[in-house]
Amino acid sequence: MKAIRVHAFGDPDAMKLEEVPDLKPGPGEVVVRVGAAGINPVDTYIRSGTYHIKPPLPYTPGMDGAGTVESVGEQVNRVSVGDRVYVSGSLTGTYAEQALCEANQVYPLPHPLSFSQGAGISVPYTAACYALFHRSKALPGETILVHGATGGVGLAAVQFAVASGMIVIGTGGTKRGRDLIREQGVQHVLNHHDKDYQHKILELTGGKGVDVILEMLANVNLGADLPLLARDGRVVIIGSRGPVEINPRDALVRNAAILGMLVMNASEEERLKIHAALHEGMKNGTLHPVVGKELPLAHAPEAHRLVMEPGTFGKIVLIPEQIK
Repeated sequence: MKAIRVHAFGDPDAMKLEEVPDLKPGPGEVVVRVGAAGINPVDTYIRSGTYHIKPPLPYTPGMDGAGTVESVGEQVNRVSVGDRVYVSGSLTGTYAEQALCEANQVYPLPHPLSFSQGAGISVPYTAACYALFHRSKALPGETILVHGATGGVGLAAVQFAVASGMIVIGTGGTKRGRDLIREQGVQHVLNHHDKDYQHKILELTGGKGVDVILEMLANVNLGADLPLLARDGRVVIIGSRGPVEINPRDALVRNAAILGMLVMNASEEERLKIHAALHEGMKNGTLHPVVGKELPLAHAPEAHRLVMEPGTFGKIVLIPEQIK
């Protein structure tokens, strides 16, 4: 089979398309024929060698994907050969024609979602669900600011929040991105490049501030986020690319909380609840991953560059081969 391989940490061109042996499942394992592999910013951090987790070299990148079950090992009864599934983590990486997974890493992919949409489920939707409901404990009627709502996690978060009866403010840096946010049913859409957008947020809340902020780029925005919070407000840091300076008094006077979030820290019980919510939301159409760009598997370096560019919207996916 063909797979992207990284032999040394570095820039995107460290990823090369190579021929590797086909995969065979052991007990409790599943081989998935990958129809699409999802690109996440964390994939770029791992590839560069700057992430706190470094896989043994060489390795195949990718945590997200979707496709069909090709073979199963002994003691596997939750999926069968031919099932359409999405992948939430794997043993061998998803930027490949096949991915070897533990049986508890694959979940049914409801119709009519495509494999490209399925590749946009795991990291974005589990992160959004974990941040919104498990970390911030957001409630219906609360006002939620999703900073950078045009990316995979941002779009997932606004879909969850709108469906849950929250008042949602979403920001985007491009007209195309802001139009996409509106299509998700977001009540208030702002351009975070406007100089007065923070003042507009306070106006929208009658000066009270927002109850929850989901922050995708804390190193840029966290210092300015805190004055936008209502009393007992919460900021959940979903992404950050460096250090940031804040004024702690902005948190003190609001009795505010700054919460970190990493899906890997979720308990097994929390993960089961999250995937149950995802399955039901996808079945009833509440949750619908948005695919921004599809690229051939060999274009993994281009995908890694694109996912880090400002204004990226929807999910970027790699297509190993066209299967239905």
